[in-house]
Amino acid sequence: MEPLWALLNLLEPSSIVLIATAVFVVLASAQRALSYEKEADRHRDFAEASITLDTSQALMIPVASSCSLLLMFYLFSSLSQLVTAFTAVASASSLAFCVAPYVKYTNSKMSPLNPVISRCCCGALIRTQAMLVIISVGMVAAWLVSGHWVLNNILGISICIAFVSHVRLPNIKICALLLMCLFVYDIFWVFFSERFFGENVMVSVATQQASNPMHTVANSLNLPGLKSITKKLDLPVKLLFPRHLFGEPVGSNGEFMMLGLGDMAIPGMLLALVLCFDHRKGRDFDMELTFPKGNGTKYIWYAASGYAAGLVAALAAGVLTRSPQPALLYLVPSTLGPVAFAAWTRSELNELWTGPRPVVTDKVRLLEV
Repeated sequence: MEPLWALLNLLEPSSIVLIATAVFVVLASAQRALSYEKEADRHRDFAEASITLDTSQALMIPVASSCSLLLMFYLFSSLSQLVTAFTAVASASSLAFCVAPYVKYTNSKMSPLNPVISRCCCGALIRTQAMLVIISVGMVAAWLVSGHWVLNNILGISICIAFVSHVRLPNIKICALLLMCLFVYDIFWVFFSERFFGENVMVSVATQQASNPMHTVANSLNLPGLKSITKKLDLPVKLLFPRHLFGEPVGSNGEFMMLGLGDMAIPGMLLALVLCFDHRKGRDFDMELTFPKGNGTKYIWYAASGYAAGLVAALAAGVLTRSPQPALLYLVPSTLGPVAFAAWTRSELNELWTGPRPVVTDKVRLLEV
């Protein structure tokens, strides 16, 4: 056990940047999920592309995650190139999803038209799509060549935002079930897996580096510039920050602080749920010409501040114990607790528990008639 003054390490730039980045990511994920929900209300194709979890699916996520963890633990060396290729595709599509609104906005400022660049067997390729392909493929290619931690983080953030936007929670009941199951999952695999498998499975998988298929191809073809392509890659399933962020160049993986994407994506799903709830409540008040009771503080800020506090607590526990910590041990109560308490004090817990009531518009009334 380290003395309390060791907590001053949390004031180091790497710790502050990690906390700030994680809070930004969960808020950005929630905001993008809300925007995507609005798009889904206007376009049916968007709604069909998203998944709303039910009870059985929420229960299966920890089971599937455990199976994936064991698969990566035992067979990662054999599957690393395949996993890297799959991750590269997922990263490119996620990045394209995240930057699409900004590319569309930029394109509209350049010209109101969106001309066709080329035609192929898959159909016409318009300028916006071409820009998205160039950005996403270029970013992934740069990551494959350099393996730089900044590019790794950009792709990881994109995956997190895309996941939260496409995988929805219908109400706080399913959310609480999922969070509690993953709460147990995280504690077991971090604290107790070594007793059963001889090694800390979670830490082992999180710190493994994958073989770079681009290096393998370049090596087999004797391509020039081979030395510039990294042999091993940290997959963008975690955020990495050098412990000496503004110091000397980083030389090994042990000099990085890391935070798994699940520690942002899972709380991010809760933030997306309450942000959408806040939005729907505001829309209801506007339609009914009424105003919310109480101080009007939105649930998203209870969840976001709780997330920041939980993340600080997790990092502090890691500093004091000098051992890996299951972040969800701290993040689940610090996010779910304030939201549930605030909803209870406002007499809105039942509405959050079952999900917001649908908004009845004139169009819906006409369809019902």
